Amino acid sequence: MVGLVRLGLIAILLFACVGCDQVSKGIVREHLALGESHSFLADTFRLTHTENPGAFLSIGASLPEGARIAVFRVGVSILVLGLLGYALLARLTTWGVIGFSLLAASGIGNLIDRMMFDGHVTDFLNVGIGSLRTGIFNTADVVGLVGFAFLILRDPRTKPVDPAT
Repeated sequence: MVGLVRLGLIAILLFACVGCDQVSKGIVREHLALGESHSFLADTFRLTHTENPGAFLSIGASLPEGARIAVFRVGVSILVLGLLGYALLARLTTWGVIGFSLLAASGIGNLIDRMMFDGHVTDFLNVGIGSLRTGIFNTADVVGLVGFAFLILRDPRTKPVDPAT
């Protein structure tokens, strides 16, 4: 993948994914009170407004505030920069560039929340059947899972491309 094409792909993915994440969270904050929940499709899908001080599915929420800042702001910032650098500079397939870019977009989306909302991330999506349910998550979490899937499910027959070419 040519350098400018790669850079363009990364930029488009970042703007689109982070933009959708922030818009969806803004709509939830504006239209659903904290703790308010609405059920759809025979309770298969729920919108529930929560503010999560932890990571995906509240992992790390019970850490002391200083540790949460170190891990979820500083650590995630460093990780996002590493993911973007790798997506931009490493010999990767297009699937790899997409996967690492989506993982970075996921981190950026939740990092914006942490910086703007006192270390909390807005979560609102919940799916399941009966008592078998996921935790409450957000669009950035979905983007991260899709990015991970791109890295795991990439076509092994494709060859990496030098980013300088």
